[in-house]
Amino acid sequence: MSENFDDLYEQIRKGEIEREDAVFLAANPGYLFQLADELRKEQKGDIVTYVSNRNINFTNVCVGNCKFCAFREEKERGYLLRMDAVLSKVEEAVNNDATEICIQGGLHPDLTLPDYCRIVEEIKSNFDVHIHAFSPMEIHHVARNSGMSEEEVLKELKKAGLGSVPGTAAEILDDSIREIICPRKIKTEKWVEIIKIAHRVGIPSTSTIMYGHIESLEDRIEHIFKIREIQKETGGFTEFVPLKFMRKNNELGRMVNREVSFLENATVHALSRVILHPYCVNVQASWVKLGVADVQRMLHFGVNDLGGTLMEESISRLSGSLAGEYMSPEDFERLIKDVGRTPKRRDTLYKLL
Repeated sequence: MSENFDDLYEQIRKGEIEREDAVFLAANPGYLFQLADELRKEQKGDIVTYVSNRNINFTNVCVGNCKFCAFREEKERGYLLRMDAVLSKVEEAVNNDATEICIQGGLHPDLTLPDYCRIVEEIKSNFDVHIHAFSPMEIHHVARNSGMSEEEVLKELKKAGLGSVPGTAAEILDDSIREIICPRKIKTEKWVEIIKIAHRVGIPSTSTIMYGHIESLEDRIEHIFKIREIQKETGGFTEFVPLKFMRKNNELGRMVNREVSFLENATVHALSRVILHPYCVNVQASWVKLGVADVQRMLHFGVNDLGGTLMEESISRLSGSLAGEYMSPEDFERLIKDVGRTPKRRDTLYKLL
């Protein structure tokens, strides 16, 4: 651990921060916040980006048992969108200038690789749009259902037109916590393996953390360091997204008797910027999870991106998000300008449009 602020500052700038340093910074929020804002400004300037996209949750049928989920349903009661419904949603999005379609769903017991490839192929053959789809858990589920390896699945999906993968299903990358909150979900090692395979075969991904439930500060820091190690090895993460746990209407929320404070939100976002420097330069705040007022304030704590317009968001809404299901480009522009920053639309891979 660095002995003083000057030494620590140099370590961070060189990308050599250690876990003990991160714990020390969390206990000194004034210094942490100043540092995160400085690194953000140095790496990204005053530009704050967002993407025009649409979320399509194509099925809520799921064999999982995650305690934080209010979205999944049994096969008898759930839905599976028909292809014409999916294409209709894509058409509406493209007509509203969306450049990205984000597709995620429950783990449907009957779907195999051809079903997933068909979704991608049908969209790509009808629309010029980037497909950001299928978390590592979904990739594992498809592989298992199809009797294939995850690498084979990812290669086939890429051939079909998959552009990038959401780095969700990460929650907290600690198996003792996963055993409690999502016992049927892939273990940490498998999540890391699938992400690395995706990056190796040329499919970039986002990365996430779900914080504010049963994990400790040290667990959060360890998780961000795991992301950092992957990024140093592959360079395949486009962004890091802290996701606040939504505690309404789910079993984990009944186990966790506390709200996440503003200080905690700010600390997680600032630590993300500082720990991941200079390897992952985009830190995103989720307006769906934090609400509009707090997401705007995160721009002072190392954040340079506010995510997507979404147009349709089911998963957070069912767990109690009050922020709504759509934020228009005009709203993004106003929100960003109000903090004295410069709004810019981007594509999924952070090319400014």
